[in-house]
Amino acid sequence: MRNLKIAVLAAALLASPVAAQEATSAPGGTLRILDKITGRTDDVSFRSGQTQDFGLMEITMSECRYPSGNRSGDAYTLLTIVYNNAPDPVFRGWMIASAPALNALDHPRYDVWALRCSSE
Repeated sequence: MRNLKIAVLAAALLASPVAAQEATSAPGGTLRILDKITGRTDDVSFRSGQTQDFGLMEITMSECRYPSGNRSGDAYTLLTIVYNNAPDPVFRGWMIASAPALNALDHPRYDVWALRCSSE
């Protein structure tokens, strides 16, 4: 399923020219986390490079970027998510606020979305 999403995205990018857009790194960002068992959602703020525990997950936000000149524009977050102290992460990559399904955490208990970058 993930490979299909990537193939569709690649085909769309190759079919039309893409305008280059510069991005600016923010000092941090906000993620929304859903525990599917309890139904509880939390908005959690991170500083770039910070690691926080949420339930059985350990989430590291390495970076949050936004379009230069448009701080309220789309957020792109580089995340590493480890579940239950496993040796390998269940997710490592970029999440995009406007397209959370494009590169989503595939986990039976938790959903994580990028919301926005922060200015502080």
